[in-house]
Amino acid sequence: MKSVARTDIGRVRSINQDVVMALDEYTKAPFNLYIVADGMGGAKAGDYASRALVQYVKDYIDNNDDSMIGLVRKAIEDANAKIYELSKNNEEFHGMGSTVVAAGINAGTLYAFNVGDSRLYLVRNGLLQITKDHSFVEDEVEKGHITRDSKEYKLNKNYITRAVGVDKEVEVDIFEVDLTEGDKILLCSDGLSNMIDDKEIYDIINKSDDLEKTVNNLIAAANEKGGTDNISVILINYEREV
Repeated sequence: MKSVARTDIGRVRSINQDVVMALDEYTKAPFNLYIVADGMGGAKAGDYASRALVQYVKDYIDNNDDSMIGLVRKAIEDANAKIYELSKNNEEFHGMGSTVVAAGINAGTLYAFNVGDSRLYLVRNGLLQITKDHSFVEDEVEKGHITRDSKEYKLNKNYITRAVGVDKEVEVDIFEVDLTEGDKILLCSDGLSNMIDDKEIYDIINKSDDLEKTVNNLIAAANEKGGTDNISVILINYEREV
C-alpha cells in the first residue's frame, strides 16, 4: 500500500485545526489505518480536539484487541468520551469537537468510518463518495427540501449535525467496500470538498499516477479557489497484498 498525506492551512485561517495520519505499515494492528480529523471550536479548542482525537484513536487500537470494525469504532467512541469530558470540565475547551473520517484496509476490503462532513471517496472509473455527510444540508437534500446545486445548500453547508466530543455518546457510520487492483482512496476535510467539485477532484487525480504530485495539485486547486478553510488530503493507491 502506498499513500501520501498532507494538510495545509489554506489562505484565510490563522491556525490549522486539521490533523492527518497515514499508517501504510501498522505494527500494532493487522490493517492499514488512515485518519483525517477537522477540529471545531475556538482556535485552541479545535486544534486540540483534532490532535487529541487522532492520538486517542491510535492509543486505543495500540492497546486493545478486536476485529477491525470493533477496534476502530470503539476507538472513536473512546475518543469521543474523553474529548467530551475535557470540554465539559474545562472552560478553555468548552464546545470543542472534531469531525473524523478513517479508513482501515485489510485483505482487499476497505472499511470507512465517519462522523461529520469529512469525506472518503473511492476513485475507480470516476469519483464515488462512500461516506455520507452529517450536515444540515444533506439532511434537507435527503428529505427532498433542497438540491445540492441550490443557493440554500451553498449557504448552509458548513452546519454539521454530528461531531466527535460534542455529546456524551457518538454514532459512527461504517461502510464496507471490496477493493480491486489500481483503486485509489481519497480522504479529505471539507476544506477540499467545499472548494472544488467532484469532477475537478477526479480530473486532477486522473491526470497523474504520482501520488505526491496529485495531492499537491488538489491542495493548490482548493487554494486557488480561495482556500477559505484548512485543507487536508490523504490519497491511497491500493495494491493487492501478495
